[in-house]
Amino acid sequence: MTTGCGCSDNNKEEADSVVHRNNIPVDTALRSRLADFANSPRPQGDFAFKVYDLTAEKTVYSYNENMALPSASCMKLLSGIAGLHLLGCDYQYETTLAMRGNVDAEGTLKGDIAFKAGLDPQLMEADLQPFAKALKDKGVKAVSGKLIVDLVVAEPVTSEEHWFPWDLTFSKYGLLYKGDKRIVRALRATLRGQGIATRDSQIVMARVPEGFTTVYTSTRSIEDVVKRMWKNSSNTQATAMLYTIGHHFRPQKHPVPSGVIYLKNFLRSKLGHRDSRIVIHDGCGLCVYNRLSPNALTAILEYGYKDKDIRGMLERNLSIAGVDGTLAREMCGQKVRGKVKGKTGTLSHPYGISSLAGLCEGSNGHMLAFAIMDSRMSVLDARVLQRKLCEAMVK
Repeated sequence: MTTGCGCSDNNKEEADSVVHRNNIPVDTALRSRLADFANSPRPQGDFAFKVYDLTAEKTVYSYNENMALPSASCMKLLSGIAGLHLLGCDYQYETTLAMRGNVDAEGTLKGDIAFKAGLDPQLMEADLQPFAKALKDKGVKAVSGKLIVDLVVAEPVTSEEHWFPWDLTFSKYGLLYKGDKRIVRALRATLRGQGIATRDSQIVMARVPEGFTTVYTSTRSIEDVVKRMWKNSSNTQATAMLYTIGHHFRPQKHPVPSGVIYLKNFLRSKLGHRDSRIVIHDGCGLCVYNRLSPNALTAILEYGYKDKDIRGMLERNLSIAGVDGTLAREMCGQKVRGKVKGKTGTLSHPYGISSLAGLCEGSNGHMLAFAIMDSRMSVLDARVLQRKLCEAMVK
C-alpha cells in the first residue's frame, strides 16, 4: 500500500510562490540611506517611519514603527480602503424619484410620488432639477396623493466631540447630510419650480412600498468620493464614507459609531493589528485623539495594494508629488516630482501634526509602501523630513 504526500499541485505552486517572494532581496543601498536618515539630526518632537517593500514583502527599514501618533488625514487611508473592501470598488450611490398611479387629462397624478435617497455625499440642491423635470415630462402638474420621502438618515451631520469648530464647514456637506427638514424643503421648492405644487399634509416620511415606477435615478460612483477623500483630503467626503460604511455594516444602528466599530474590526480581523494604543474616533482624521502608527499605515496600504481593484483606486486617486492634490506644492524638485503618490495629514493644533503615507517605486524597481508620522514639531519641519525620506526612497 502506498500513500500520497498530501500536497496538491496547487498547494505546491502556492508554496513555491511564497518561497520565491521570500527570496527577493530588498535594496541594501536604500536600507543604508534610510538608516542615515533615521540617525540624522532633526527637530525635537515625536518622529516615526516605516518603509515596506511590497515586491519582496519585507520591511526595508523602520524607526519607532509601532509608535501610535496622531494620524490627521492619513486616517482617510483606513476609511477609504476599508470602505472599498466592504462596499466594493464598483459601488454606486443611488438617489431615485418614482411614481405610482395615472396622470389624468388635467395633469393630476392620481397616486403618489416617492423620493428615495441613499447617502450620496455630492448631491446638492441644484442636482434635484432633473428629478423634477423628469416628473414634469410625464405630464404631472399636481399630485393627489402623498409625497413619500425615504431617507437613510433624518438628522443632519454633527461635529465629532473633539473636532475644533473651525475645522469643518458644515454647509459644504451634500444635501442628504443636512437633515430631513432641509431635504424636504429643497425637494418641494424644486418641484414647485417645475410647476408641481405639494402641501405639507402630503409629506410622509416612510420607506417606499412596492408598486412604484422609477422616473429618474441619479448615480455616483464610490471612486468620485474616494478621489476627493484622498487627492483633495475632503473631510466631508470622508465623513460620508464613514456613514456609508456604518449603514452598510449595521443598517438599524446610527452609522457613525457603527462605522467606527467596522474600522476597528477591519484593523483587527483583516490586518491583525490589535495594538491597544491605536485609537479611532472618526473616518476623516480631524479628531486629535486619533492614533495610528507607521506600522498600521503601511499594513493598510499593503492590504489595498494586494487587491488589484483597490490598487487601481490608490494609483489613480492619491496625490502626486509636485503635480496635484494636497501634494501639488510639495516636493516639486526634480528628484521627487511625479515619483511619489501619497496621502497627507496635517493639523496645526493643539500642536504640530504632520503625516505622509503612500506608494513609490524604489530605485531598484520595487514598489514601496511608506509612512512617516511627526507630531509636536513645526509642520514645516515635518514636511522637510517627509521630503528627505522620499528623496532617499527614489534616489
